[in-house]
Amino acid sequence: MPYINVKLNLKENEETREKIVDIVLDKTTNILNKKREVTSVLVEFVPFSSWSIGGENSATFNLDIKITKGTNTKEQKAKYINSVYEEFKNLLGEISVASYITIDEVDGDSWGFEGLTQEYRYIKSKIS
Repeated sequence: MPYINVKLNLKENEETREKIVDIVLDKTTNILNKKREVTSVLVEFVPFSSWSIGGENSATFNLDIKITKGTNTKEQKAKYINSVYEEFKNLLGEISVASYITIDEVDGDSWGFEGLTQEYRYIKSKIS
């Protein structure tokens, strides 16, 4: 049930947005083994001039994904970060090396969906 926020300092474009969503859903389901039907993706375009790296404007992105703590290995997370970065680089062209992907691991008792925490869902699956 990941929540993913992607920010880019590129001109807003529906085709680019759709391709980003496709990349993120593919990598999140196939590398991190998350359920597509409960993966939420928000893509935000911000003005190029509003984002600087080292004091200079540069094409860049930031992807922040929230997942339940302990549900993925270090290897899966490293593969996810590398794979998403390479796909974005192929899609977007020349981007700053300071384009970041952050995996936030949230305790299962601290988030959920449909009004139920992830911890509750886990415990319920073990006693059912």
